[in-house]
Amino acid sequence: MYSALWLAALPFVLGRLWWLGMREPGYRRHWGERLGFYGRRDSGWHAIWVHAVSVGETRAAEPLVTALMQAYPDSRIVLTHMTPTGRATGQALYAKHGARLVQSYLPYDLEFLVRRFLRFYAPRICILMETEVWPNLVAACAKQEVPVALVNARLSERSLRRGQRFGRLMTGAARGIALVAAQTGADAQRVRLLGAPRVEVTGSIKFDVAVPQAALDTGAWLRARFNGRPVLLCASTREGEEALILDAYQGMASRPEGMLLAIVPRHPQRFDEVAALVASKGLSLVRRSQLGEDALVDADVVLGDSMGEMFAYYEACDVAYIGGSLLPLGGQNLIEACALARPVIVGPHTFNFEQATEEAIAAGGAARVQDADGMVEQGVRLLQDRGARATMGQRAAGFARAHGGATLRTLELLRPLIH
Repeated sequence: MYSALWLAALPFVLGRLWWLGMREPGYRRHWGERLGFYGRRDSGWHAIWVHAVSVGETRAAEPLVTALMQAYPDSRIVLTHMTPTGRATGQALYAKHGARLVQSYLPYDLEFLVRRFLRFYAPRICILMETEVWPNLVAACAKQEVPVALVNARLSERSLRRGQRFGRLMTGAARGIALVAAQTGADAQRVRLLGAPRVEVTGSIKFDVAVPQAALDTGAWLRARFNGRPVLLCASTREGEEALILDAYQGMASRPEGMLLAIVPRHPQRFDEVAALVASKGLSLVRRSQLGEDALVDADVVLGDSMGEMFAYYEACDVAYIGGSLLPLGGQNLIEACALARPVIVGPHTFNFEQATEEAIAAGGAARVQDADGMVEQGVRLLQDRGARATMGQRAAGFARAHGGATLRTLELLRPLIH
């Protein structure tokens, strides 16, 4: 029935791709890959398949991809995505690897489409990042004797309940996964409830992400454009949050002289929407894409309308709010901001990264607020107190350093499956 529903929905799915392409042209490219059609494959190399659905997973996979390339020099990494933003992030992150990194879209979850992918690339293993489990993909891999591993796995209570509603469909897929490397003990326990036979706790690979020097250089350049102004960064904001933040910002009785609000929306198709929202509030705006080489930002708000530069924005700011947490969206990853020793503010909704967030708060590197007014007030307090800001930033960096090593633990678990 699941496959029949996929077949029935496929024309509408493709139509939706075309519609999404009106705002994000990348959705209209490489359609053949989504249906299991590829070009010519040169011979003489083995494939290790890593699936990273979108931007966050692609960035999180970077330490593991690098470790796999070092451990298996005769192999290439086939990196699959579901979104054009994930693919673009992969192009930017992995350009240094040249031909050893092959990108593709994941075929839709119909077994005959997945079989085309498996026949073409003949991967040694399928490594799924974080939460991406597709029943027909797992079934096709089992028939082709390709082991499936779910790494950096996280599963919230909400996702567990959703998975349990699908009954045997999801429990059957979970039983077909040879290895689950979970971020936390709580994640591991929830994955076991879905029926996965082998679950290990390795920690989060995201703690092992190295900050590229190019990102630090771009951050320094942005910082120079900000001309010494105190900067509150709102990173990876989601729909509905920007209006709350802007209202809170305008409602402040007092704020540091020259304070700059930087907003980086999570999804690029919303850049124009957020720019229009800022203008509707009567605030002046400059877009990152319009900054000249020697220009200085004199606007109220800077809009981060670029891809692959989040490290640079963290480097250029003084305090970072992590988006998706003011509204019940689960929050985004706070580890990158902590790694750059930036004080972090989160809202009440962080269930996507619950343990990491709680540990960062306990370490003194992050603070939780209940609403947008509280977020802006906390940000302003930190901007006005250099000593508190420096102490909180150092505690954030210490928290990030203390949780490294998940990549090597994961690699050791994957070795027997790859061989």
